[in-house]
Amino acid sequence: MGPEGLRAQLVAFALILGAWPAWAGGAQGEKGQDAARLAGEVSALLETRCLVCHAGAGKKGGLDLSTRAFALEGGASGEPALVPGDPGSSVVIEKLAAGEMPPRNPLPRAQVELVRAWIAAGAPYAHEPLRKAVPARSALWSLRPIARPQPPVLAAAAGARNPIDAFVRDRLKKAQLDPTPEADRRTLIRRLTLDLTGLPPTPEEIDTFLRDQAIDAYERLVERLLASPRYGERWGRHWLDVARFGESHGYETNMPRYNAWPYRDYVIRAFNQDVPYSRFIEDQIAGAGAGDPLDPLSLAATGFLVAGTHDGVGNATREGMLQQRMDDLDDMIAATCSTFLGLSVQCARCHDHKFDPIPQRDYYAIQALLAGVQHGEREVSAVSRPDDAERLERIKAELGRVELALDQSEPLADPAASTPSRVMASPLRNVERFRPVRARAVRLRVLATADGLEPCLDEIEASGPDLPGLNLASKSQGARATASSEYEGNPRHRIVHLNDDRLSNERSWIPREAGKGWARIAFKTPVVIDRVVWGRDRTGVYRDRLAVDYRVEVETEPGRFVVVASSADRAPYRAGATSSARPEPPERAALLARQAALRERLLALSKPQTIYAGMFTSPEPTHLLARGDPMQPGDLVAPASLTSVEPRITLRADAPDQDRRRALAQWLADPANPLPARVLVNRVWQYHFGAGLVATPNDFGALAAPPSHPELLDWLASQFIASGWSIKHLQRLIVLSATYRQASAANPNGLARDAQNVLLWRFAPRRLEAEAIRDAILAASGELDSRMGGPSYSIWIPNTNYVATYEPRPRLDASTFRRMVYQLRPRGRLDTVFGVFDCPDAAQTVPRRLASTTAAQALAMWNSAFVLERARALAARARQESGPDPGALVERVFALVLGRAPSDREREAALALVHTVSPEALARVLYNANEFLTIP
Repeated sequence: MGPEGLRAQLVAFALILGAWPAWAGGAQGEKGQDAARLAGEVSALLETRCLVCHAGAGKKGGLDLSTRAFALEGGASGEPALVPGDPGSSVVIEKLAAGEMPPRNPLPRAQVELVRAWIAAGAPYAHEPLRKAVPARSALWSLRPIARPQPPVLAAAAGARNPIDAFVRDRLKKAQLDPTPEADRRTLIRRLTLDLTGLPPTPEEIDTFLRDQAIDAYERLVERLLASPRYGERWGRHWLDVARFGESHGYETNMPRYNAWPYRDYVIRAFNQDVPYSRFIEDQIAGAGAGDPLDPLSLAATGFLVAGTHDGVGNATREGMLQQRMDDLDDMIAATCSTFLGLSVQCARCHDHKFDPIPQRDYYAIQALLAGVQHGEREVSAVSRPDDAERLERIKAELGRVELALDQSEPLADPAASTPSRVMASPLRNVERFRPVRARAVRLRVLATADGLEPCLDEIEASGPDLPGLNLASKSQGARATASSEYEGNPRHRIVHLNDDRLSNERSWIPREAGKGWARIAFKTPVVIDRVVWGRDRTGVYRDRLAVDYRVEVETEPGRFVVVASSADRAPYRAGATSSARPEPPERAALLARQAALRERLLALSKPQTIYAGMFTSPEPTHLLARGDPMQPGDLVAPASLTSVEPRITLRADAPDQDRRRALAQWLADPANPLPARVLVNRVWQYHFGAGLVATPNDFGALAAPPSHPELLDWLASQFIASGWSIKHLQRLIVLSATYRQASAANPNGLARDAQNVLLWRFAPRRLEAEAIRDAILAASGELDSRMGGPSYSIWIPNTNYVATYEPRPRLDASTFRRMVYQLRPRGRLDTVFGVFDCPDAAQTVPRRLASTTAAQALAMWNSAFVLERARALAARARQESGPDPGALVERVFALVLGRAPSDREREAALALVHTVSPEALARVLYNANEFLTIP
């Protein structure tokens, strides 16, 4: 083989030798060393450093060093890489001795002689095949258990407000740096409000804070902002960047996902409610199995898994279909592992990870955990905005009052009757009234259903004459449900749903027996009851599985049941027929009409809708793929966690999808897992300070930047877990610290010793993101629409093309003046004005936005129709609020945009501009001020 032809094949081999320790005295002093020792030493070297590139299906240049025979075959040219017993004829030695290998880092002569001695001894292998040795787990700081270091003890004069400051100022002291004094109060309220809500403080809020001289004024400001609904919109947007949330599929057709927005609303609500991060993880991976299976936004949480791109066109070939499926799963793996673990597991798709302890098999073990997840929509009971939920509760309360009045006019049941005297059974709601009886339990025994399927009950209620509005059978009253059996494999249809006060098919009970079954509610203590109410699905969506032959029994003594009502006196069931069998008195007719109207409104609000949150199917077997090629399946791989991250989990190869995702979620949320808490703490720190304690927020692997303050990172992570995974608690610690409250002024010593402010000797100002800039402009002009949630507003012209195009609307009206987080976000098409401010296109996870400065940004802020119109609106607002005096107008414009009064020089220049041009020109100038666009 020629020297040039072998060069690429020898690169990795030479590199590993560059890290091998030189032998004292050189190889010439070791001539007596036996071949066995040489074989053991070099074989270990090959396993630890060489096989990463030269083994298996992904071998570089065709050179496989896992066996001696393969090594002698050489690479793609077929010539041997080395000649046993003849170092002089081995190209390896030629290149090493010439200093050409490894490039830019030639080996010392002693190490070259070591290789020569090994070849002269016959290039023996200690064992075959050699296997790549995964680097030791403890070699990565991020994989070690989270410690809880003690904060350094500082002198009382150091100015620390909490342990964060103790860690930071101890580092500053060692670096001979002084912290910057605290910022003034006007700066602090602007910084804190922009940071926590993404909106500037109003002039009135600033004045109130400046006048508040109480010792806890800043602390109360923090609590007010953390409790603001605007907080979730701000911090939810940060998370959506990491989750690669977009509202179109991407690829060439890029069709919109108009029903992906519920995931966005779930994220915003989760931040506002301070959902524990452990639960936040479980919601997004395991879905309804972790949260409330009736809550629509919790059901939408699994939108995280399918938030990425998806080729919706499909591929007719088997290879193409398999490749698309592998690409979808790879996106899920990459997003899940980088988001929660800070590891680039996707790099092990085709071969063992080059740097981190992640073998290729681990990649496919994670793939197996997600193998049941498919892109697509699924139906949920409802997707409601917050005001819809309140309206729903009001309707339910009124319906309860109407139904109670109707129940009291129901005829008594007669289980001994032979002719019908009551209306037929209804899928919606059935009332069984009887004379008061003291009962230990109530049992509904189904003997037949209308369609022969297993019966379904959404709830069994019982009440008595003393408190007719109180459901004595409710779990909240201490009652306990049992049943003949339970439907397998579906969390929607469980025994516990028989008395959980939730009315719908999504929280119902189904037994395993076709056409029959019994359900029993045992009261906490014996009670007097005179009414039992039951239904199949009181939302009116489902009408199958209705019990038409049944008995209602009460247990008066242990084991003694008495029939108090049955289907014997009900009219025969006829599907689609009206349930009324007699004319109703006017008063009852009015109640029935009101009941029907309320039910219709209830159904309209709770009507099932589709959400883009993934479909969950039975997982197919997962194989280790040679070089990641779906047409080259290898060994079966069982679902499991990463072998290098404790604690480890392994599931059966046939485990169902829900069990897999739940196990994955619990592993990610396990306090013993050292990565999730560290990664999240670092993200939160980054969004507050502009840079994380680890500068690579999505990479905590071997190539990651080392933590600037490792002890602080671990202390915060341990504190975060101890707080119950509360993100707001973590942020409270950060923003209350003296480190966060520093002024942003630079000083020569700080710039000379730490120009990048890695040691945090000041608060580094930073530019607002695109969304915050747009929102702040609208807030200042008085046009910001504060409505939350619901379908995204669109700034694009609708089209029905096979390939979606996103052409901007020529003019935007007030319907598009909600916060930018609610704007429809197609992939590959950015907001025409604010997209230039480094807005991500949602093609992949974005752990940290850039903050570039370009001419396009200046042009957008100075010339765009949006900014010009907002400047006119701002001028009109200031004119209305300040009156006709130009001086007062100038003061108001400065207050609305910059949160302060103008200086004398600014006032003079502003008045001149207003007189010579217009108030709109002043508004336009201030919108373009760095002070407006910056977190100070």
